[in-house]
Amino acid sequence: MRMAVDVMGGDLAPEAAVRGARLAVEERPDMHVLLVGDRAALSPDVERLATHPQLEWVQADETIDTAESPVQAVRQKEESSLVKTIRLVRSNKADAAISAGNTGALMAAGLFVLGRLRGIERPALTAILPSFHGWGVLVLDVGANLDPRPSQLYQYGVMGAVYCREVYGIENPRVALLNVGVEPEKGPPVIREAHQLLASDPQLAFVGNLEPRELLQGHADVVVTDGFSGNVALKAIEGTARDIFREVRGALLGNWRRKIGALLVKDGFQALRTRWDYQEQGGAPLLGLNQIVYKCHGSSDERAFYRTLLRGDDYCRHESQERIRERIKEGAEGR
Repeated sequence: MRMAVDVMGGDLAPEAAVRGARLAVEERPDMHVLLVGDRAALSPDVERLATHPQLEWVQADETIDTAESPVQAVRQKEESSLVKTIRLVRSNKADAAISAGNTGALMAAGLFVLGRLRGIERPALTAILPSFHGWGVLVLDVGANLDPRPSQLYQYGVMGAVYCREVYGIENPRVALLNVGVEPEKGPPVIREAHQLLASDPQLAFVGNLEPRELLQGHADVVVTDGFSGNVALKAIEGTARDIFREVRGALLGNWRRKIGALLVKDGFQALRTRWDYQEQGGAPLLGLNQIVYKCHGSSDERAFYRTLLRGDDYCRHESQERIRERIKEGAEGR
């Protein structure tokens, strides 16, 4: 598989992307990675890492900043690392694109350059969250579509289920709909109608509504929501996890007695922190585009890029795009 990585996107660019790509190709000798960005920005140490035979450099002199207008930036900066990364997929020089850059610009470039899968009304931005029980949970949408129609929420459930089955090996992924209550009649009309659509698909393991307080309890593998609610939930969880770990660390190191106790629980605390570290999860796909695009967190380090490259490689090998296309068609015909 050939993966294209925007090395100029993200807070730790370009070092994190290059180091992550080097780790990935060393683990998978049949993977080839195209590094897209300004090679002059590399330090000597990172430059040496980029000379691996499975890494190829694609020069891009422009970058898109996080504060720029997504649509305007994509149209005006066709030679930016982000847009060139997407175009490599469009021209079949790469099987998937990965970026930690401007989320809106990545979605806009994906739509303008690659287009949507046939039958998909609106693509979704996804996120993988850890859970207290089980492997984690795939949440979509988390910011791409703030005001979806019921049919679009149904399509999110189908795409999420296929992705979890193909990439994570979950035989029959459980799908839930984020809502203010578990009763089918709860929520605004769009949510109630989406509930009916999801429940009517016999191929979906739809488990009903899920309240936000149960989001991380392992009750579902895929959680469907609108982009506004999903983004709020995602950022609230990230901030809460960050602050709790900071407070616990401060409490454990408050005085010499606590420091002695901290030594006894150090391994367990570190294991828990690793489990809730989004860097360990890596990026998540923009589901619904005609070809494969992954979005990494803006502060992704080399571990996140490494894991995203492996996930993307698995996604390509399983031909999951075709599975999604087939399921959307089946679902439409069955309604």
